[in-house]
Amino acid sequence: MTGRRPILIVEDDADLSAALVEHFAADTEFEAVCVDTCAAAEALATSPEQRIDAIVLDLQLPDGNGRDLCMRLRRAQVQLPIIMLTGAVEVEDVVGGLDSGANDYVVKPFRMGELLARLRAQLRIADNSESAVLALGPYTFKPAEKLLVETATNRRVRLTRKEVTLLKYLCRTHQPADRATLLNEVWGYSSGVDTHTLETHIYRLRQKIELEPGQARLLVTESGGYRLQIQAA
Repeated sequence: MTGRRPILIVEDDADLSAALVEHFAADTEFEAVCVDTCAAAEALATSPEQRIDAIVLDLQLPDGNGRDLCMRLRRAQVQLPIIMLTGAVEVEDVVGGLDSGANDYVVKPFRMGELLARLRAQLRIADNSESAVLALGPYTFKPAEKLLVETATNRRVRLTRKEVTLLKYLCRTHQPADRATLLNEVWGYSSGVDTHTLETHIYRLRQKIELEPGQARLLVTESGGYRLQIQAA
């Protein structure tokens, strides 16, 4: 679907940052975007031109404190999952990090597998939230509003409830979804629904979102089903 989900790593320890980049590069789901200051992190996290799906945030940084940065991001309505990554182990440090708006808190030294598992858990929660805002090719997808907004032109595309459910499922999976799976996920078990129903919805959705509906580049047919090609031109 997308390739990898960009994760912003805010860490001033060069060795740890390099190790995180290496581990993220070995994972098929994520890619690391690294900065080492609060200022650079804030600029990227609030930029409308930079996609960031989550933040791994060190506590002590050269130009400030991660807790303060976290609070500024929350005041700026940045709702991305934020995982604090720090050597501070006292209870008050953990409480302070969570009270500042962090979703989770991982203490150094840590196991990379645990960090990835916690990251995936927070992304699942965020992706399924009613307030989720998802990047979808040239669009911003707002499921709660049944709306796609084309980034370049601000064109608004209204969606039906079934279209929202279909897109949400395809956004969450990172592989093609076959027709039987989509029928079950969107319509549930129903004897009155068949593949023709799905294909009709796919056709109508392509009419709304594809530049050339007859040559789909965003909602593509593959492996007996469909997938979202998020990096569509």
